Amino acid sequence: MLWTNQVQETIDFYTSLLGFTCGEKNDDWNWAAMHNGEVEIMVAKPNQHTEFDAPKFTGSLYIQVEDVESLWLELENTVKIVYPIETFEWGMREFAIYDNNGYMLQFGENVKEK
Repeated sequence: MLWTNQVQETIDFYTSLLGFTCGEKNDDWNWAAMHNGEVEIMVAKPNQHTEFDAPKFTGSLYIQVEDVESLWLELENTVKIVYPIETFEWGMREFAIYDNNGYMLQFGENVKEK
């Protein structure tokens, strides 16, 4: 669950840029669930009992994909980049971006097995 004050903008980011489908949305709850293959991400606006000024996630979401190179070429000029595509010594080819809220998303493909 990713907290955001921008539920619709977040849905738009994930569906238009990353190929997710919004499977469920509840405007009364300020909540939505999106999926792309086996990956599901839920977003919500925190309720009034929770202090929330801005996202404070101290990690990243790591998503393994089958064609990281093509995804990089689609996104490299349209999103805020954390680090560009690179092959790491542990056998992953990956890159990282920020979503519209500032959450870090890493996309990687195992190239050791190829």
